[in-house]
Amino acid sequence: MKKLTYLFIALFSLSLLTTSCREQKSTGEKIEDAVDDTGDAIEDAADDVSDEVEDAVDNK
Repeated sequence: MKKLTYLFIALFSLSLLTTSCREQKSTGEKIEDAVDDTGDAIEDAADDVSDEVEDAVDNK
């Protein structure tokens, strides 16, 4: 019983240490990240289209 109590205390302490140090992002940072992700997705899609067009031209 004593070991079980120590185990719960150790797990609770570990959970406090890992959750209390989380970095909180502001709304502006979240929006900036979303815009960056969207821009990256658009660039990837443009590259894919470019590759497909080149492949289609090469196959003619």
